[in-house]
Amino acid sequence: MITITELYQLYREHPVITTDSRECPKGSIFLALKGASFNGNAFAKKALEEGCSYAIIDEAEYLQEGDERYILVNDCLQTFKDLAREHRRQFNIPVIGITGTNGKTTTKELIAAVLSEQYNVLYTQGNFNNDVGVPKTLFRLNEEHDIAVIEMGASHPGDIKTLAETAEPTCGLITNVGMAHLQGFGSFKGVVRTKGELYDYLAKKDESGIFINADNEHLCKILPDNVWVSPYSSNPDNAEGCLCGEVISCAPFLKFRWRESQLELDDRGEEMKWYEVETHLIGAYNLDNMLAAITVGREFAITPEQICHALSSYIPTNNRSQLEKTAHNHLIVDAYNANPTSMEAALKNFQLMEVSPKMAILGQMGELGEASQEEHRKVVNTLRKCGFDKIWLVGDEYADIKCHYRKFHDIEEVKAAIAEEQPQGYYILIKGSNSVKLFQLPELL
Repeated sequence: MITITELYQLYREHPVITTDSRECPKGSIFLALKGASFNGNAFAKKALEEGCSYAIIDEAEYLQEGDERYILVNDCLQTFKDLAREHRRQFNIPVIGITGTNGKTTTKELIAAVLSEQYNVLYTQGNFNNDVGVPKTLFRLNEEHDIAVIEMGASHPGDIKTLAETAEPTCGLITNVGMAHLQGFGSFKGVVRTKGELYDYLAKKDESGIFINADNEHLCKILPDNVWVSPYSSNPDNAEGCLCGEVISCAPFLKFRWRESQLELDDRGEEMKWYEVETHLIGAYNLDNMLAAITVGREFAITPEQICHALSSYIPTNNRSQLEKTAHNHLIVDAYNANPTSMEAALKNFQLMEVSPKMAILGQMGELGEASQEEHRKVVNTLRKCGFDKIWLVGDEYADIKCHYRKFHDIEEVKAAIAEEQPQGYYILIKGSNSVKLFQLPELL
């Protein structure tokens, strides 16, 4: 059977890997991945006919006798990851691994924006953060890149360990740990252990480092002692030795200020100056994401002025913390995903926003297992304290919870209600798990 070294040499000669038989550039290599409803092995012949030079498969029955363009391996997905790791090893550059329950995609985007002020940065596109997306990102590495920012997602124990072993980060950041994917992790402790696999990996490597939110007690408890640490904080009582920041306002966009460690003095022996940033992000909870990006930027010698420019210029485009002004309403769109931790943060932030009238359209949260009913009940209890003018709840997880809020079975019922009632003049928070499809609503509001 072919070795990864031999396979990588073949990749050097044919440097395009495709996993989609509908996209087969001439001279590329087709790699047969499997999913719940497809088997890439069955499309290997078609891929070769479409222009691929080789097809990597892991089921011998799809071999064509005498055709040396077929390469049989034990496991195509594992081969994909091993090959991506071999490619990553060709580049002696810093690689920043990012994971966390909430904020990892926004933080990744902000870090990439800050680092791009000085460097050519490879970073995860969209949410390509799983065992297929991470290898695809790594294969985009080339000689022009100075640094890489790799997002890592997880829904089961061991996921981050596997992704770290594929991407081989030189430093890392866990944004936070919260109540999400409990069906896969089993408990909150399972979430902490799984996210902490990034720390476990870095602890085994020489000269590795960790960027950490010093306010997060769960992360501080699992911080290894044999790595360099660069901390940040939004808590004045916890700011000594940390890059620190504080919210100035959220009306509705986040405006904040930051400065270097309180222990450091400038050239005149005075305390480090404050820098103010006016962002295009909604939510005080984004302060931690901003501070993480600043901390990484300073570690890589991005000037404060460049950092402020990058953060003030960043405009979200991924259904996360976006404010959209339509002909009829102002929409706060956070419809990509939701879990109990992010939902609570979004509701509290919306409550604090000095705007009116307020309407919330909340979709149910997925993958919570046995905790689902209780966590949705907590959302309703939080809503009772918020005093919003109108509340719509979408999804059957809310159906049996006693409350006077309007409930909808699915997105189609919501669309019908919008068409009939045509809400106008509201600030509307739209948040829910992606499966609820609330991202379809902004064009109707």
